[in-house]
Amino acid sequence: MSQARLVVGITGASGSIYGLRTLDACRELGLESHLVLTRAGALTLQQETGLSAADAAARADVVHKAGDIGAPLSSGSYRTLGMIVAPCSVKSMSEIATGVTGSLLPRAADVTLKERRTLVLMVRETPLHLGHLRTMAALAEMGAAIVPPVPAFYAKPASIAEMVDQSVGRALDLFGLDWKPVKRWGEDLPPLGAALKDEA
Repeated sequence: MSQARLVVGITGASGSIYGLRTLDACRELGLESHLVLTRAGALTLQQETGLSAADAAARADVVHKAGDIGAPLSSGSYRTLGMIVAPCSVKSMSEIATGVTGSLLPRAADVTLKERRTLVLMVRETPLHLGHLRTMAALAEMGAAIVPPVPAFYAKPASIAEMVDQSVGRALDLFGLDWKPVKRWGEDLPPLGAALKDEA
């Protein structure tokens, strides 16, 4: 593998901007991005951003059709750093948890798990009922990281874009990737103890 590859899945959950910014981050970090955009993901993308599937594809290095179950991503012998699904719908989360691999996105996620690679699911749903929570627990037991895009207000975001980038960057941390927009506690931001010390 001459260049590190990261698989990026975008489903129909609200928050397609997370997937787009993940693709942008891959380019900035010198990673080869492999996009799997579901049909519902394309619809949400257009609704939320006004962008088309072609626009999303232009941000990726390689694009795989959601129905192409024979794509390289469906085999564990095809090496990647892992996969991030941003955002991850409850439907896709449930398919991954139960091993339903009738399309490429859950199959690629299943491969990621069986090969003991990093799988990050930015699950985008609220409120969560018990079935959702049990599914998340099952995925965590399998080795997936459940990473809802929760705003980090300690970073003092000045815009929605900064909140999105912070969430994406923290998700990328799980792959050992350091994306510049992330504001880090105790590095870019002073720890709370320092502020309290000043007050004392």
